[in-house]
Amino acid sequence: MDKTKILNNHLETISGIADREYQERVWIRGEGPECDDYTESICHFFDDGDPIISNYRDYAITERQLSLLVSLRGAVQDFNSNIRFALGPDFLYSPEWNKITMMAKEVLQAFGYQK
Repeated sequence: MDKTKILNNHLETISGIADREYQERVWIRGEGPECDDYTESICHFFDDGDPIISNYRDYAITERQLSLLVSLRGAVQDFNSNIRFALGPDFLYSPEWNKITMMAKEVLQAFGYQK
């Protein structure tokens, strides 16, 4: 797969993290047509994102874009590290998750990403 497609797939995952309506509809209520959940999205986020961050120059990512990606990754990692219970729908309204959705929106804006 070419680097542009890999980066776009990663940004698509981030768009799900930024979109509360999507999270409520797909992750919580299980309504389609998408088939996704929190765990799957976060696995894709790290699996696709870590190689992009490690090789950001290969993806023509600016220093600002890299900084935003690294910050978002850290926030998601911290959130996951602090989960001590099964995720119920209320996690979407926590201050920590709200911060992550806002950070994801900032990443998408920095990349000029439109779904």
